[in-house]
Amino acid sequence: MSLAVSLLRLSTILNAMVLNVLVAEQPITNADKTFVRLRNDIVEGVVPAGSKLSEMELSTKYAVSRAVVREAINRLESCHLVERKANVGAKVVALTEQGLNELYQVRESLEGMAARLAATQMTDLEIADLNDLLSSHFQTVKTGETYYQEAGDVDFHYRIILGSKNNHLITMLVDGIYHLIRMYRVQLGMAGPRVTTAFDEHKHIVQAISNRDPELAEMLMRRHIQYTKKNLAKKLES
Repeated sequence: MSLAVSLLRLSTILNAMVLNVLVAEQPITNADKTFVRLRNDIVEGVVPAGSKLSEMELSTKYAVSRAVVREAINRLESCHLVERKANVGAKVVALTEQGLNELYQVRESLEGMAARLAATQMTDLEIADLNDLLSSHFQTVKTGETYYQEAGDVDFHYRIILGSKNNHLITMLVDGIYHLIRMYRVQLGMAGPRVTTAFDEHKHIVQAISNRDPELAEMLMRRHIQYTKKNLAKKLES
């Protein structure tokens, strides 16, 4: 192995380590574990959108104290998954047309920027890994039934966000609106013709990143998110 290749691999490993320290979740305490479990249950719809959150019921469900549940709920407010209303208390956010429009206006801007930056900041090995990820997704989408992606490193959009190498942007997306975006994506789902077209859009975005074309990468990402919003809006109407 040449010195140049060795240095390239080392650079990739170090970049991944820095990003993992920044954004990776390591739920160690009961409070962390409860926060992650409740967040996942909200995103997946196990705890329904728009439902009131009872500290007593959740403390029983997760076998933790009400204080731990209260802390988890407070943290979920910062993820925009929970809201508090006078005389009602804490509730899971509802999935609405207005909420979708506002969220996706922000998402289009931020993820478009992430794709632009990824085209210049991702290493060749990271781009190769992104292509490998899409190849693994093909096994899921080839039937045309669904295009479900787990949260985190196996999520195409998450990889590109990290690939931007911009810590402020990563924080705004991953710690801010990422899980609310996933809530809409997971609960409204993707099926039918949109499955294969979304996958093709992902391929074109990766090709633009591979070609080191930031303007095209941003344009394609923005267009992809616009199409996705239209698809989700139709699901909300039905």
